[in-house]
Amino acid sequence: MTDIDRAVAPRGTPVGRRVFLGLLGVGAAGILLGARVQDWLERAVGPLIAKDGTGLASLLPIGRFRIYTVTGGLPSRSRADYRLQVGGLVDQPFELSYRELVAMPPTRLQRDFQCVTGWRVPEVQWKGVRLADLLDRAGVQDTATAVRFHSFDGAYSESLTLDQARRDDVIVAYQLEGSELSDEHGGPVRLYVAPMYGYKSCKWLDRIELTKHVEAGYWEVRGYDVDGWVGRSNGRDDVAT
Repeated sequence: MTDIDRAVAPRGTPVGRRVFLGLLGVGAAGILLGARVQDWLERAVGPLIAKDGTGLASLLPIGRFRIYTVTGGLPSRSRADYRLQVGGLVDQPFELSYRELVAMPPTRLQRDFQCVTGWRVPEVQWKGVRLADLLDRAGVQDTATAVRFHSFDGAYSESLTLDQARRDDVIVAYQLEGSELSDEHGGPVRLYVAPMYGYKSCKWLDRIELTKHVEAGYWEVRGYDVDGWVGRSNGRDDVAT
């Protein structure tokens, strides 16, 4: 999943006044006291939101990001238990543990993270493995033209064309700004598609599937562009080519 560009909360679900005011207070504290407090907010407030089940995190910036979920909770998987599957139309399907993934040659990117709703985080530092390297390891079959990504939240999916997936600025990320990816940011592992809006960067990634055609993802079936190039909908940025 993204940082997903719009949260989906159950209709008619009330947000508790004390919870809301309390989160506003700690959010303000983070602004005043800096990065250490913001890091604490991600660890402490994220689980509270997951238990509350309201998607309230979408209302507040925590750290430099806004934290979104389409399920009303934050899924979690330990690094010891994590597995990434690569399959579909490939010659050699395989599975990687977290340790095996981070042992692969790394790629580092520093790019803005842009949400389709308008907010942007500048110069975000990412570390991970080029998606193209994983595809090459699997051996993509001639009939495959697209790549589908599945989240272990049980709801979210995304797709790219094979050409888009092979870009050097598309990675399977496991670090964000020098730290391991938290649950709130889609850890232990997520997709990061640098030239596209955040909804294309599938959080909580656990399966990569080569397919014959691009299959609409969670937001595309709800009206979002399948090709989510930054600038395509806001007219402000250059559209990536």
